[in-house]
Amino acid sequence: MFALLLFQNAGSGGFGSMTLLLPLFMIVFVVMTILPQRNKQKKWQKMLSELKSGDVVTTTGGLRGTILSVREDVLVIRIAPDNIKLEFLKSAIASVTTNEEEKK
Repeated sequence: MFALLLFQNAGSGGFGSMTLLLPLFMIVFVVMTILPQRNKQKKWQKMLSELKSGDVVTTTGGLRGTILSVREDVLVIRIAPDNIKLEFLKSAIASVTTNEEEKK
């Protein structure tokens, strides 16, 4: 309905009203898509920088374990119940699942 009104009004002026709306659509696109993704990326990077020994993490592959050691870009994680030690890149960590009660 709104698009029909735009085209009816643009009859004499060409695409005048459409060129006015194009920047508005671009701003709405940026606000609705790019900014939330950027905020999510910053939050994930902050979470990775705060990883420490003893945190319970979940990898992107779905493995859950406890961090034994943290190096620059590699984590050593102990996977229960067999206490298997595996090395993962920090970028493979999806989330920290340590409960707030465990930290206290």
